[in-house]
Amino acid sequence: MRDNDIEYFKQMLETRREQILKNIMGSSKELDELHQNHEVMDEGDFASVSTDNMINEEILSSQQRELNEIDEALAKIRDGSYGICEMCEEPIGMQRLKVKPFAKYCITCRQIAEKSPA
Repeated sequence: MRDNDIEYFKQMLETRREQILKNIMGSSKELDELHQNHEVMDEGDFASVSTDNMINEEILSSQQRELNEIDEALAKIRDGSYGICEMCEEPIGMQRLKVKPFAKYCITCRQIAEKSPA
């Protein structure tokens, strides 16, 4: 992979990382406000707040996972192993990296990993 390709993906990853951090900070603030809101009047209000809380926590969890994957990809850029499949050690296709710049596997190995029991 060429240096300008690496720089392109680094910028993409850093931009996404910043956005996720802003999202996490905003969601955390919203959750704190929900927890501090003592104006839950009835069971319907409580159910609504509980549902919102569960949804926000799942979104936060998903964003945290993506943030971890982005940090791993940025570490790979630093150590020179970015864009190499963790399973077959072949280059990951540019199109795949453009769609998912923190991809760990090439398309073929991703399909194998998804079929394998967890």
